[in-house]
Amino acid sequence: MNTKIGKLLEEARVDGFLAYRTIHGFFFPYLFSRENARKLEPWKQTKAHYPMAKLLLALARGNPNRTYGILVRGCEERAIRELFKWGQLERERVVMLGQACPAELARHCECWQPYPSQVDYGKPVPPVKGSKRVQDLEKMTAENRLQWWLSHFNRCIRCFGCRDVCPVCFCTDCSMEHEKLIPSNKLPPDTSFHLVRAVHMTGRCIDCGLCEEVCPARIHLRTLYKEVNRLVEEVFDYKPGTDGQNSPFIFPGEEAMLPPGPR
Repeated sequence: MNTKIGKLLEEARVDGFLAYRTIHGFFFPYLFSRENARKLEPWKQTKAHYPMAKLLLALARGNPNRTYGILVRGCEERAIRELFKWGQLERERVVMLGQACPAELARHCECWQPYPSQVDYGKPVPPVKGSKRVQDLEKMTAENRLQWWLSHFNRCIRCFGCRDVCPVCFCTDCSMEHEKLIPSNKLPPDTSFHLVRAVHMTGRCIDCGLCEEVCPARIHLRTLYKEVNRLVEEVFDYKPGTDGQNSPFIFPGEEAMLPPGPR
């Protein structure tokens, strides 16, 4: 049995623990409970990447009086911290155990912190300083950079995958579905579709890269949000998902305007 997770379940410190289970040779998210704790496996470091924080949010919304444990990477810990700040999760009802990302995954994501604050599984690897993708774009002229982005945005099929998989997209009323703002009868959608989402990611994006992974059009969304995050850090000295820092985009009382929703 996986002792750390199993101990949390046996001691009834959590009602369930969201981690991974091998099914037919592949890792899948799985909610372990005291009843099925026997299915826990010796933990292995994995490159499997799922919207774990999004799954936790759905569980918490459906069972607000239960306490859940979750296995988190650095980006997932950052997502959960942002959800705490925005009043979408309760700190006292979430228990995190940390896993470090393997070096290959850290390099692929160009991750600035590929491990959580507490590492229970795996060995931390060095962070990646800077983003080659962003740097390459910055070397272009403004006109060439605009044309490069338009060539990507023009492949968009408006599937909403980027929004639906995002762990910090939790609004109950989505601006991207407002007909007067972004007409739904046009494909590809107006450039405003992606610009509106980029604005909404300002100060929230925790650089998990799930949006880019699920995009069927292979749009370089992570590069866009990395640049947004760079500007936020430059202007506000704020990195989304950091502990001990309040988001400059949350105003007193605003959390009450964002009640838990169905997504």
